[in-house]
Amino acid sequence: MAQVEATTERVIAADAETVFDALADYSGTRPELLPEHFSEYEVREGGDGEGTLVHWKLQATSKRVRDCLLEVSEPTDGELVEKDRNSSMVTTWRVTPAGEGKSRVQVTSVWNGAGGIGGFFERTFAPKGLGRIYDALLANLAARTEK
Repeated sequence: MAQVEATTERVIAADAETVFDALADYSGTRPELLPEHFSEYEVREGGDGEGTLVHWKLQATSKRVRDCLLEVSEPTDGELVEKDRNSSMVTTWRVTPAGEGKSRVQVTSVWNGAGGIGGFFERTFAPKGLGRIYDALLANLAARTEK
């Protein structure tokens, strides 16, 4: 099994604290940011950053649906880590200042991919597909937080 990684980033015309607070608000703002690839969204514990337990289904392709149950932690300022209890997937959101009134948001997901030919296709295509999903989420985040 090889590790698969997908990374996307965007500069948003809003301060880092505003952007981070929107991302960390799993019970209010986060569900409004999710593109159509997400369904069955439910906060099961917490709802604001560290200590949140959230569930959703992620439909990466027409045939591939991942059932996610994520534990959220905040290991450092400006960082949210979502660890999936149902798989090896870990998604890290980093929000850092990017100049006056701007912030950079980087999202990276890593997981243990399949072996063999299936793993080759997963390593080749999954990062691009997940990148498109995160691009849509980050566009919604920008629309929500930019003034």
